[in-house]
Amino acid sequence: MIPRFMILACISMLLMACSFDSNTENDNTDTITFSQLLDNYYEEGLILDPLSATSNGDNRYNHIFPNYLSDEHRMAQKEYHTKYLSQLSRYSDSDLTESERMSKAVLQWNCEIKLEGLSFRKDLLPIDQMWSLNLFVGQLAGGNSIQPFNTVEDYQNWLKRLDGYLEWMKTAESRMKEGIEMGYVLPTSLIVKVIPQIKAFTIEDLDQHLFFAPIKQFPASFSSDDREMLSAAYTNMVSQKIIPAYERLYQFISTEYLAAGRATSGIASIPNGEAYYQYQIKTHTTTDLTSEEIHQLGLNEVSRILREMEQVKTDAGYSGDLRSFARYVENKKELLPYTTPEQVIDHFNSIHERMKPQLARLFDYVPKTAFEVRRTEKFRENSASAEYHPGSLDGSRAGVFYVPIPDASRFNIFSTEDLFLHEAIPGHHYQISFTQENEDLPRFRKVAWSSAYGEGWALYTESLGKELGLYTDPYQYYGMLRDEIARAVRLVVDTGLHSKGWSREEAIQYSLAVGGEYAGSIERFMANPGQALSYKIGQLKILELRNRAEMELGNRFDIRQFHNQVLETGCIPLALLEDKIDNWIANY
Repeated sequence: MIPRFMILACISMLLMACSFDSNTENDNTDTITFSQLLDNYYEEGLILDPLSATSNGDNRYNHIFPNYLSDEHRMAQKEYHTKYLSQLSRYSDSDLTESERMSKAVLQWNCEIKLEGLSFRKDLLPIDQMWSLNLFVGQLAGGNSIQPFNTVEDYQNWLKRLDGYLEWMKTAESRMKEGIEMGYVLPTSLIVKVIPQIKAFTIEDLDQHLFFAPIKQFPASFSSDDREMLSAAYTNMVSQKIIPAYERLYQFISTEYLAAGRATSGIASIPNGEAYYQYQIKTHTTTDLTSEEIHQLGLNEVSRILREMEQVKTDAGYSGDLRSFARYVENKKELLPYTTPEQVIDHFNSIHERMKPQLARLFDYVPKTAFEVRRTEKFRENSASAEYHPGSLDGSRAGVFYVPIPDASRFNIFSTEDLFLHEAIPGHHYQISFTQENEDLPRFRKVAWSSAYGEGWALYTESLGKELGLYTDPYQYYGMLRDEIARAVRLVVDTGLHSKGWSREEAIQYSLAVGGEYAGSIERFMANPGQALSYKIGQLKILELRNRAEMELGNRFDIRQFHNQVLETGCIPLALLEDKIDNWIANY
């Protein structure tokens, strides 16, 4: 979740908070406790990233939107992480508790990886079809996401935040122009997906405009004067600022930027692209694996899963090959039972009800944070994947599993059980809620994210389906395998695209040949190199650790305690997780 621009006063405050000199007499690190240092790191981080504060349920910065693309913000990030990396070295491990030593290791990793990332010019590629800030702002604009719209002040805060977003939009265009000159530009195949997303916000009918949606859902407590005042303010904001800004951006992207789009698909073709990809591998897998090692691992996993899929096809009584079986499953009428989005949502809730009796066998922890399933917003659901949005730190806002349902009649249920396990329960909802509700963790670890750990855990939970009373028919189990092979394929195509010179078409061809993912997924990997690697790398490590614990502990092994050990630390690099589990086994 990326934020954006602060007014000059806020930037000045940010720079003052984050600037440092390791030799200054005002640096009083030696006089504060380690827990205070961690708390300071978290608090100053909210100034750099106020949207994360909002996401965490902290409403102090709901009006702020710093410009992540500005030189000032990049400098502030560098000073912030350098400052805490320096201060961290002053605390000896021998003086810290086991939990504090883990916090020190995690914070050191965070600072080092962020500082390394600042050496690359990702800011010259600020907009894509899948991951960029403009898409997230669209979610907030509808009034039903993390940005609160409960009071008059909430409504006014959003207007102030939008002024910052407008600055970000201007900077995004200037950065893209700079990127054209320097060779940092999106592949043409991605640009054509961005264009309609931007165009959607140029409509002049305010009643249909997403940014005007909060005006249609005033709380009943608002007075007529407040309603009139806010309606006028939002009308002016959307018609005079938002629509013209999107129109300008649309004109630029659909003409000049599209004409400059590159024909290559992989990130290696931009300046310093090979080094950037290795950095992305390190960031998303939290390992030092090379692209070649990951590529071969992917090929091995694809072969293994294909063999298991062949067995499931036979069990289902189908005599054709796997490709025709995939078409058969995708078009099987019994697996396409719904006509409305509401029926699809009800279906996911029924999966939860069926697994509830078995959850206690694998977990002795149930999140306090509420959970719900929602349909993905219409403006983005054609390009969106199913996803989980965490609840607030204080538990007042529920965790939400978003499901894109552009056409309910084509929504096939053969892979819904593993999808629910991954995105919802006991996947991301359990993992993130466990972290947020753990009072022993400092606040920065409650909100930290490591893709290898988080997505690795979620993919690991897909393997728990039979233990949770699911996958009782071959089609749902086939759905799990099909989704697992898609993650294995990611190891092959991501490294193929970004380190072996594969084209988009070559990646799609390989993926389709082995039952993997389609064009939209390949384009997702093109937009965020390395992210796709995190799922399988993390899952395989957790499975390895579970197998190790089962073998060494024998009949003393308790799956609930193992899950507690994995979950209680929150998102941490895989090497730290392995050390933790090894110590747990040794001292069990």
